[in-house]
Amino acid sequence: MKKLLSLLLITFFWQLKVCGQTADEKAVLKILDDQILYWNKGDLDRFVKGYWNNDSLMFIGGSSVVYGYQNTLNRYKKSYSDTAKMGNLHFEVMHINKLSPEYYYVVGKWFLRRRAGDVGGHYTLLFRKIKGEWKIVADHSS
Repeated sequence: MKKLLSLLLITFFWQLKVCGQTADEKAVLKILDDQILYWNKGDLDRFVKGYWNNDSLMFIGGSSVVYGYQNTLNRYKKSYSDTAKMGNLHFEVMHINKLSPEYYYVVGKWFLRRRAGDVGGHYTLLFRKIKGEWKIVADHSS
């Protein structure tokens, strides 16, 4: 009986979380889900589709700041030149906050399981709704 009650409570809270999300929150989270999917397939070109394709895109990682969509893609390709270096990506969203009808702020954890050694850290993402689509306009990953 305890197991059944526990299962029912877990199901209830999971549905509450999913059903309680707005369409915009779901769209933002779908971008992150898609990024995980494409990363784990080794497809960096599709992984970056969640980013704003603009020279004003800002990516902060390690000790550098990179501006622009193509420069961000090039940085990923240089840092993760093969699937062994890419490993298997996992995200954990810790906070998703609506700042305005046009902006969301997301804080989470990232983790790569790799043969070359596991790594992980945190990220902060600023999403902006541009021409009806949510895009990452700033990414700080450490």
